[in-house]
Amino acid sequence: MGSDRTGLRIGLTGGIGSGKSTVAALLVGRGAALVDTDAIARTLTAPGGAALPALLAQFGPDCIDSAHGGLARAWMRDKAFSDPAARRQLEAILHPLIRDETEKLATATPAAPCVVFDIPLLVESGRWRDRVDRVLAVDCPEEVQIERVVRRSQWTPDEVRRVMAQQAPRLLRRAAADAVIDNRRDTFDALQAAVDALWRHWIDGR
Repeated sequence: MGSDRTGLRIGLTGGIGSGKSTVAALLVGRGAALVDTDAIARTLTAPGGAALPALLAQFGPDCIDSAHGGLARAWMRDKAFSDPAARRQLEAILHPLIRDETEKLATATPAAPCVVFDIPLLVESGRWRDRVDRVLAVDCPEEVQIERVVRRSQWTPDEVRRVMAQQAPRLLRRAAADAVIDNRRDTFDALQAAVDALWRHWIDGR
């Protein structure tokens, strides 16, 4: 699916706390164009966002933060985690909008050696594998994920585990990937070296 203009299409995924965002930044530093689906979702659910009317109609006024007019993220997260039907309804609203905006942004990116699609739920959605040329997973042990998220977000370990329970198991994510970057060491130099090696293999070696 890669084109001469944009080069290789790479789907980047990883569990919460894996270091996926750092890998995305390192790839951008090497010359990749980035399409961040989390950022798209935040825009769609920000005040005035395109998803808000459908979310309001589906979930009622509780889903809107009265202080700023955007999605009440903590309320929606709790609702989606406690009610599988609500999660499916949320995904049915957001995923088509995210997909359309993703392709729009990818088409508008300047010429680049590759376009990196940062997709936390790439494996879970089942819709992305045929839309990218390669899948790159960032991986680390679950206890490392929990430690990192608690440290950076002030969540409790149980809150992190709730999020992780909604994500694909590590083995499934690794099995779906064309390459895996192991980020258990939590050192920037090691991560940069892994990204440099991948770039030489996937981009310079094409």
